[in-house]
Amino acid sequence: MNARPRIAVTGRIPDAGLDILREAGELVAWDSLDVASPQQVHELVRGAAAAVTLLTTKVDEAFLDAAGAQLKVVANVAVGYNNIDVAACARRGVLATNTPGVLTEATADIAMSLMLMATRRLGEGERVIRSQAPWQWGMFYMLGSGIQGRQLGIVGMGEIGCALARRARVFGMDIAYSNRRPVSPSIEAELGAQLMSMDELLATSDVVSINCPYNATTHHLIGAAELAAMKPTAYLVNTARGAIVDEAALVAALQGGEIAGAGLDVFENEPAVHPGLLECEHVVLIPHLGSATIETRAAMARLAAHNAINVLSGIEPPTPIPVPAE
Repeated sequence: MNARPRIAVTGRIPDAGLDILREAGELVAWDSLDVASPQQVHELVRGAAAAVTLLTTKVDEAFLDAAGAQLKVVANVAVGYNNIDVAACARRGVLATNTPGVLTEATADIAMSLMLMATRRLGEGERVIRSQAPWQWGMFYMLGSGIQGRQLGIVGMGEIGCALARRARVFGMDIAYSNRRPVSPSIEAELGAQLMSMDELLATSDVVSINCPYNATTHHLIGAAELAAMKPTAYLVNTARGAIVDEAALVAALQGGEIAGAGLDVFENEPAVHPGLLECEHVVLIPHLGSATIETRAAMARLAAHNAINVLSGIEPPTPIPVPAE
């Protein structure tokens, strides 16, 4: 009789995923809301056949060395996988997977929320009330900007970008997008979406939303030159990964009035936030809540568990990560 495979979970995940994993193997799971150190992670994954990881887990050569040659799969509980050296995994015969699709709607909700909060100055308004500072309704008090009839420029028209576009259309916005390739004609027709070069999108959009994956080619995709190309009345929203935006350049653009404001769910060196952002009243800052609904996190945990179990069973997982060409 074969021994049950060891399955290591490197951070707290919902029981919806843990229950599935317990049925499939010998489960060892990090049981604290605190992030495990690399040393703690390495001890946890030692001897594991499957590792279920969070975006705070760095899967690199040291991780793979610690796990050992019997490791077959790294199942990331996130759609982004910049924490995983996918090529290193592939060289060792380890399959890496992620959890796209199940967090699309929740993340699009957050992007839309940030857009409304930034353009209507809702964060500023809430801070006034909570501080108990004196205030008085007036025709010119804390005026924001409407989004009806304005252009939303989406950088990265994947599932989340399309879901955001559908929401923005309901609010009366026009949709432009920049992408590696055009979306299907049917989606363009549904969304009234116009493909633009990055330069044209930045120059013409009233809100620019970052929805592309983070990798070497998108690191600091939005820097000083791109921010300077935007309208001074435009807003930047980022719900993808923090390092797609050069945070220091963003602070300079906000302080210099090059753009009107921003809404950020992710940060370049999170959980640290550039101190200049904290000083900008016209920026909405939230702590990486894109997929933070009970239902979405449970669905992510279930998908990651099924990915891991499929690989251990010799079956194609639902959502493998493509291996980059070397």
